[in-house]
Amino acid sequence: MATAPETKLETTDQRISYGIALNMGSNIARQGGVEIDTAAFLAGLHDGLNGTEPRVAENDLKAAFQEAQRRVDAAASQGSLKQQQEGAAFLEKNRQRAGVTVTKSGLQYEVLVAGAGAKPRADQTVEVHYHGTLIDGTVFDSSVQRGETISFPVNGVIPGWVEALQLMAVGSKWKLFIPAELGYGNRAQGPIPASSTLIFEVELIAIS
Repeated sequence: MATAPETKLETTDQRISYGIALNMGSNIARQGGVEIDTAAFLAGLHDGLNGTEPRVAENDLKAAFQEAQRRVDAAASQGSLKQQQEGAAFLEKNRQRAGVTVTKSGLQYEVLVAGAGAKPRADQTVEVHYHGTLIDGTVFDSSVQRGETISFPVNGVIPGWVEALQLMAVGSKWKLFIPAELGYGNRAQGPIPASSTLIFEVELIAIS
C-alpha cells in the first residue's frame, strides 16, 4: 500500500476525519484477509460522503462483500489455529518451570508474593492491580500502566481469573498463565487474537 500523503492535522475536523479513517484502517488490518485498494477505497468514500450514484451495481457489491467475509473468516481460522499451537507449546514448556502450579482446569500460576489476608468468594467484589500480555510480550491491558486499580465482581470475569482469584489471599501477587479455553476462547477480543493464551500479573488488594 502506498505511503499516505502529507496533510495537516491541526483543526478539530481534520483530527476527527483522521481518527475515523485510522480506526477503520486498524480494524481492517486486524481482521486480515482483505487487501485494500487505496484508490478504490477513496472513490467509495468520496461517493458515500457526497451521496453520488454508486459506481458498482448492488448485486456485484453484495457478491464482493460475501467474498470479503469468506476471506476474513479464513484468515481468522488460520490465525486461531496458529495461536492454539503456539499457546499449547508455551504452556507445555512453562508448566515444567520451578514454582509453576497447574490446576485441574489447566490454569497455571506462579506465586510472586504470598499474601496473608482473606480469600474472596465468587459472589464478592475485589480490587486488583493487573498487567496483561500475550505470550510474545505484547501488552493488551494494564491497570498498572493506567496508574489506577480496578474493582469488579469475582464471577464477572474470564474463567481463569474467577478460579485464580478464589485461590489468592489479599496481599498476594500472582502471575497467571491462562489457556484460551479459560480466557476468551476462539473469539478475538479487541487487541487479543482468537485462541490466545494470556499472561497476567495480578495483585489482590482488597475484598468488598
